[in-house]
Amino acid sequence: MFDPLRDEALPDGTAGIVIGGGFPEVYAAELSANEPLRKAVGELARSGASVAAECAGLLYLARSLDGQPMCGVLDADARMSERLTLGYREAVAVGDSCLAEAGTRLRGHEFHRTVLDPGAGPAPAWGLVQPERRVEGFVQQGVHASYLHTHWAARPTIARRFVERCAG
Repeated sequence: MFDPLRDEALPDGTAGIVIGGGFPEVYAAELSANEPLRKAVGELARSGASVAAECAGLLYLARSLDGQPMCGVLDADARMSERLTLGYREAVAVGDSCLAEAGTRLRGHEFHRTVLDPGAGPAPAWGLVQPERRVEGFVQQGVHASYLHTHWAARPTIARRFVERCAG
């Protein structure tokens, strides 16, 4: 476990990380100011280690949030927006990732007031099929980053797959 606001390094032996949701607009300046940890997270992600990031975690892996440097793992920039994106989604994994095999179906939800440009990478994380069809998120090396909040207990294969990838 680590605190991205205070810790300057990942714990010794870190083989993968899960970066959950939160309120990036509240902590963007502090996250950006912790350059040593941003670099450590970036190095871990670029090494091919498993990194699962959702919503605020997705933004933390981006190049920037409202012009403030983030980890720079994803070729994307985020900004706060007045528009609230909210709702349940039905999704299908577009390709294989540290979380899901291509074709894995699940439900999740989006809840954010940010816009990411671009909204999906060359290898998107999910194909959303309900309520509208679109792709979103990023899969690259060991990284799976998305706005979609998922419930791993509803699809235990996700947690198992992530742990197996971290174990090597």
